[in-house]
Amino acid sequence: MGLSDRLKKHFGDPFLLGLVLLLSLFGVAMVYSAVQLDVPNPATAGAWRMQVVWLVISLIALAVVVRIPVQWYEWIAIPAYVIGIIALMATLVIGVGRGTAEGTKSWLALGPIAVQPSQFVNVATILMLGRVLGGRREPPRSILDLWAPVLVAGLPMGLVMLQPDLGTAMVLGAVFVATLFWSGMPLGLLFMLLSPLLALFLSVSTWLFSIYMLGLVLFLILYRPYLWEAITVGAVNLIAGTIAVPLWNSLEQYQKNRLLVFLDPSLDPRGAGYQLIQSQVAIGSGGLMGKGFGDGTQKRLAFLPEQHTDFIFSVIGEELGFLLGTVPVIIVFGLILWRLVRIAERSADPFAGIVAFGIFGAWFAHVFVNVGMTIGLMPITGIPLPFLSYGGSFLLATFLALGIAQRVAAEHTRSTI
Repeated sequence: MGLSDRLKKHFGDPFLLGLVLLLSLFGVAMVYSAVQLDVPNPATAGAWRMQVVWLVISLIALAVVVRIPVQWYEWIAIPAYVIGIIALMATLVIGVGRGTAEGTKSWLALGPIAVQPSQFVNVATILMLGRVLGGRREPPRSILDLWAPVLVAGLPMGLVMLQPDLGTAMVLGAVFVATLFWSGMPLGLLFMLLSPLLALFLSVSTWLFSIYMLGLVLFLILYRPYLWEAITVGAVNLIAGTIAVPLWNSLEQYQKNRLLVFLDPSLDPRGAGYQLIQSQVAIGSGGLMGKGFGDGTQKRLAFLPEQHTDFIFSVIGEELGFLLGTVPVIIVFGLILWRLVRIAERSADPFAGIVAFGIFGAWFAHVFVNVGMTIGLMPITGIPLPFLSYGGSFLLATFLALGIAQRVAAEHTRSTI
């Protein structure tokens, strides 16, 4: 048996593994560059060494996880989920903040080590949704059929929002939508489920909300759901549109500013808009070829905030530019996500396929939101970039998810490039 065959036996998709290892090593290099400042910061100077340590730990965890049969993950989904929920509850009582999440209760301090439970809860929630949805004989056909998956995803989302951690809640929402979609849920039913969110955002304009409600009524007439479903969906949308203004008024001013500067950073250039402005300046100043590895001026002069964590993509853009940095990174992420979709497509087991696509949903949300917030397409939420941003808990949780996806590929698919 050759090396390629041995890799396929243990790692069902060697191509995916190679892409992740390449991106992770590149991430260590960029974390090293990100902490090279003209005035060194003792708090972050050794971040790249810790990233190497966490990468080694993550690789060891990957080697263990990839040997566990997929059926075992279905068995441990419930206890893993329950432990995760307990950990999230604990953060609300004894949790602490760190870095960009200093004002939240997202971390549990275990002596000198701090762990972010929500990153592992993402994986546990994917497994639990895979168990709940994969065990169905047929896809959900009505909103009433969704009570179990809504509860599974809604409980951790609610606890994470209480920390508060909007970024992780968005990732859980993406996982929920991805798993429902892959379980065969009709798109019309999925739209009805998500429609109140549209009503909430469109209610900022009376005209937009009115047009939307007329469109919703037309959709319900043509889609012909159960009468009680149509009445419920219409009522919930009206309620969402009605509470939008009171909900906005209930936000703290700094929370309002974060949303407002997403539309116009110049509204608060030294406050909430500072991070976005500096990020856009860094990426724009990199041009096509960049300023050179380690030579980013926005980074070196510490204008760019949290450059080794949330804004690592901005460092890549400034130092390596469009052609050598940002485009290759996005291409590699695209290939990684494509391999996850292929693993899900080629899986004959419903649980395994849903889990693989749930991992796709989580990683897609991280990439889309992180890259989007650095260039002004998404609000700044403090969400890391997979395999690139500094962070032990996140890196370990991501490699655990990778190990599960690789096991699915090894057992239920035939890997082909």
